[in-house]
Amino acid sequence: QRRHQKIIEEAPAAKLAAALRERMAADAVRLGERLRYRGVGTVEFIVGADGYHFLEVNPRLQVEHPVTEMVTGLDIVEIMLRIAAGEGIPIGQGEVRMNGHAAEARIYAEDPAAGFLPSTGRLAHVRFPQDGVRVETGIETGMEITPFYDPMLAKLITHAPTRDQALDRLKLALEGTAIFGVTTNRDFLARLIDLPQTRAATFHTRLIDEQIDGWTLGEARHDAQTLAVAAYYWLFRQRRAGKGPWSGWLASGWQMSAGDDGLAPIPSLHVEAGGGSAEIRFAPLQRDGGMLVGVNDERVRVTLSPAGDDCFIAIVDSRRETVRLHQEGDMLYLHDRRGSHAFKTVPYLSYISAAAEASGELKAPMMGLILKVYVAPGDRVEKGGVVAVLESMKMEMRIVAECAGTITAVNCQAGQIVERFAVVAVVTPD
Repeated sequence: QRRHQKIIEEAPAAKLAAALRERMAADAVRLGERLRYRGVGTVEFIVGADGYHFLEVNPRLQVEHPVTEMVTGLDIVEIMLRIAAGEGIPIGQGEVRMNGHAAEARIYAEDPAAGFLPSTGRLAHVRFPQDGVRVETGIETGMEITPFYDPMLAKLITHAPTRDQALDRLKLALEGTAIFGVTTNRDFLARLIDLPQTRAATFHTRLIDEQIDGWTLGEARHDAQTLAVAAYYWLFRQRRAGKGPWSGWLASGWQMSAGDDGLAPIPSLHVEAGGGSAEIRFAPLQRDGGMLVGVNDERVRVTLSPAGDDCFIAIVDSRRETVRLHQEGDMLYLHDRRGSHAFKTVPYLSYISAAAEASGELKAPMMGLILKVYVAPGDRVEKGGVVAVLESMKMEMRIVAECAGTITAVNCQAGQIVERFAVVAVVTPD
């Protein structure tokens, strides 16, 4: 549990002797009879080395009632309604049979890295696994998660012959769940299930508090391989939508002025995540569907094949894994073996144009030779006016003003070699 609230439940209780469980059940029935209790409720006990002690009666349906339903085969909600209709309880305690083991995980819109504070926002994409798991939820894609209600988004419940099998299935169900747009505890739950204390049933109520200090929480860490998969998906969507010049470029293996490795000389995409950023370059698509992707100075070979809905098979530098991807606007979401990632994607030319407009700094998009300079300090320029011409890899590129204003600095001259991102000139907006 965390913040005095359970997030993983199971039935039957692990390491509880059958004889002790039967005595507790008998006491619960006897308590209900003495109280003349009518309805669905839960009798809670605390179990210690000296036996068990009564704690409380919750006169309502519990959040974790599905685990009881899964191991008994009973529909507790139906029983509750039948009691309310005056039909009484359709089964006696002696007829209740336990079968296998059930486990439940509560998925919350909360940030484990921020002390489990609730997370709000619009759900960009929601998808739950369909096979081998019971899903109880009221959310769907497009729904707004507000701060006015409990942040629980869903419950995943699994059933299996043994406890370990039920926990294994629950972890797989969590890994097969995609909730994009808000921060959730999905990855935290999957990690919690694999703790040795969870598997050995030696946990206690302060387990999370004791373990969490040594964990890296929050959004999953991403490396060049993760960014390359996300970038390939972005380009895949551009091609499918027929946007920009990518379709013709991808369709053939020909590319003008590419480097020895085939990568384009100029980045195509700017990606931001976790306070950092990366510039992405692409090589032509190969016949086998593979592509070399440049992530800053690193090279990653990626193949991405659709596998249904938001699911893809990614082969990254010969390593194969199943990933989930979704894009909405400039946000791209990815679930992989590391966890959940959220990236902001901006076409590279749009990014440098926006940066130039905001700062007034006109930067060289890549290393090259300044062929011409058309302005001097004090000159006035209009938006789109050519400030300088840069040559790189046998291509000429115009460096243009991104806003109307006055040239306040010129930092280059014809014949000069400038580095990538060097400030060529500065425009003070009107």
